[in-house]
Amino acid sequence: MYIHLHIIGILLISLALIHIIFPKYFNWKKELKSLSPINRQIMFVHTFFIALTVFLMGLLCLTSSSELIETLLGKKIALGLGLFWVIRLFAQFFIFPSKLWKGKQFETIIHISFSLLWFYFSSIFLIIAF
Repeated sequence: MYIHLHIIGILLISLALIHIIFPKYFNWKKELKSLSPINRQIMFVHTFFIALTVFLMGLLCLTSSSELIETLLGKKIALGLGLFWVIRLFAQFFIFPSKLWKGKQFETIIHISFSLLWFYFSSIFLIIAF
């Protein structure tokens, strides 16, 4: 399990850092122009805090894998992280409509890849918890 937590830690930190390019990649300057200033700022602030949370999860996995695996508190934290990623996996299929990726090669590859990633995260954290 230690190696899985280290892999997850690296993946989560990488995922957090990818958020840096979101505004440019998704052309937020143009796409969010129609939003009110408060809604536009909420989008940026929420994205920052999601990235920060994911980064801190990754840091936790890299620096505290023993505690996550071996202690009761660690198992409770792992349960919370497992539930977090199960809910994210659920969102992948039931919140994002399939029309966003079906019939589009790149988007389908991304959808499948992230579905597998969310499943991996969920599985490892829930195995640790139980």
